[in-house]
Amino acid sequence: MNPMASVPQAAFGDNLSATNHGPLAGVKVLDLTTVIMGPYATQTLGDYGADVIKVESPEGDVMRFPGPGRSAQMGHVFLNVNRNKRSIVLDLKTDAGRKACIDLARQADVLVYNIRPQAMKRLQLAYEDLQAVNPRIIYVGCFGFGQDGPYAARAAYDDLIQAMSGTADLIGRHQDGPPRLVPLNFCDRVSGLHVVQAVLAALFARERQGKGQSVDVPMFETMTAFALGEHLGGETFVPAEGAMGYSRILSTHRRPHATRDGFLVVLPYNNKQWEGFLQAAGREDLKNDLRFSTQQARAANVSAMYELIGEEVAKHSSQDWVERLSSVDVPWTLVNRLEDLQHDRHLQAVGLFQEADHPSEGRLRMTRVPSQWSETPPSIRRLAPQLGEHSDEILREAGYSDEQIKAVIGSG
Repeated sequence: MNPMASVPQAAFGDNLSATNHGPLAGVKVLDLTTVIMGPYATQTLGDYGADVIKVESPEGDVMRFPGPGRSAQMGHVFLNVNRNKRSIVLDLKTDAGRKACIDLARQADVLVYNIRPQAMKRLQLAYEDLQAVNPRIIYVGCFGFGQDGPYAARAAYDDLIQAMSGTADLIGRHQDGPPRLVPLNFCDRVSGLHVVQAVLAALFARERQGKGQSVDVPMFETMTAFALGEHLGGETFVPAEGAMGYSRILSTHRRPHATRDGFLVVLPYNNKQWEGFLQAAGREDLKNDLRFSTQQARAANVSAMYELIGEEVAKHSSQDWVERLSSVDVPWTLVNRLEDLQHDRHLQAVGLFQEADHPSEGRLRMTRVPSQWSETPPSIRRLAPQLGEHSDEILREAGYSDEQIKAVIGSG
């Protein structure tokens, strides 16, 4: 079990996890990423125990600036995707900064970057350059598009990839309206998890084969494959056996249904659950309705089924539905607002929300690592660093003398 789950918030604030027993303890990650996709991936690696060194330009990661925040360059988004990292400032356009980065790469197990590959090549930080000084390095690029396609040089951000990958179209179809964006950095985070998977798999392969490799994780291809996993539909077959899209998920009636005073999601999948819903709704008269009497019939009439559910849900209050559904075996839940999550009794019981004292930002609230491990638990050992906070100690660990450190810092 994750030991943090049992630590009282007051004690947690005084003592972040003092020891590192995570599954990636001893792995060193050089993080040359900004914004969300890369930093979220490297934070996850840090949560798993890796020593993550965040290399920032003198201007800092652009996500330091969006507020709210208590001080400059420490906005809330940055704080939530950069814990368990140390920050060093290096101007990679200078000889001293570039040399320092190469020296850090000599000792690294993994380098993750989202600088354009062409720029990495100009900086002499391409895979071939770093492989020459560290044949075991795992060199992972996270960017918008595969580098052998016509979009290779295009800029990519979450909104753009949502639009290009079909995600925005799916939201629009579901709402029977124009394309819409998911109100999350959805593509950044899904692609970031694919970066984590790639790093872990490449580290495992290195243990087997004894050498590192270069891995590219492009957002466009990743998110297109992600969306079409269930929406390739009839185009799965050659020739096609129907239109694209998964009809149940695209139904405009598939949504939280309004009760008299709130919202409810209810999902009767099998015959027993459907009969349970009809019982809870007091509509046993519909048991023999041929549109809904079998699982196959409900699949063929899924929009009509969701519409019927919505009509019935609207007849009663949320509390009335809680009482009605608690006595039958039907998957259901009331809808949480964002503000409700901190008070959810399950999340409180498992200790998902933790508090800690940041050296410059004061008391912070965060979510712990959600997974639980019996032997090598992930942990939060550091909160997000100030810009360049660890420059001296990182360079000293790389073997730099005080004079050399001064020279690097003086050059940016």
